[in-house]
Amino acid sequence: MAGSTRRRTWSLAVLLVATTAGLVFAAAHATSAGEDLRPAGGDVASLVVERSQRVEQRKAEAEALQQEIDDALAGIGGGRAVDDLAQRLAQLRDVAGLSVARGPGVTVTLTDAPRGSAPSDIDPNYLVVHQQDIQAFVNALWAGGAEAVSLQGQRLISTSAIICVGSTVVIDGRPYSPPYVIEAVGDVPGMTYSLAVSPEIVNYERYVRQYDLGLRVQRSDDVLLDAYDGTVELQHARPLD
Repeated sequence: MAGSTRRRTWSLAVLLVATTAGLVFAAAHATSAGEDLRPAGGDVASLVVERSQRVEQRKAEAEALQQEIDDALAGIGGGRAVDDLAQRLAQLRDVAGLSVARGPGVTVTLTDAPRGSAPSDIDPNYLVVHQQDIQAFVNALWAGGAEAVSLQGQRLISTSAIICVGSTVVIDGRPYSPPYVIEAVGDVPGMTYSLAVSPEIVNYERYVRQYDLGLRVQRSDDVLLDAYDGTVELQHARPLD
């Protein structure tokens, strides 16, 4: 009986080590370089749709695998060692953004300037929200003490990339259009202060006043953020043969 218990504990330990390794890799920082993604040719709309479908497929696969892990953990008997390992796994899921986050928070909404609100000779780039604007608000929220952040309802983790593709923003392969809604759970006074002193946001506010870009910051006692449901698999460039 003791040998059986040791085998179960060892199996869970192996599962925890593998899961922890995945979360550690996911902790590597990855984001866009702040530049627009503008392919030299090809049908951009079709490419975005194809990539979005691939993301949804990977999302379904990740959900199925996570369910298998949850079922395996539920089927393992008790014991101090097993309980400690399961508790540690739950803590790692929270840190990695793989569990729901709820609490006091801040919601930021960014919108393009209304059509016809500026003279025709104004550079149209001044009238739209760019990737670097969104990134500036996300970074300020993290710096101010955010424990969890989402964009367009999609949870952001350390490997999430925000990329500009034409007039839309792509987050982990999924295209989104304005208005852009950023939600954060955490230290509300700290996040509010960080938004107020960020040089990038101060600069964005000048465009808000001059070109009528949309900016709304709301504080709330109860913000609910879904868990990240995408893949945590890291990808990297490979040299051509």
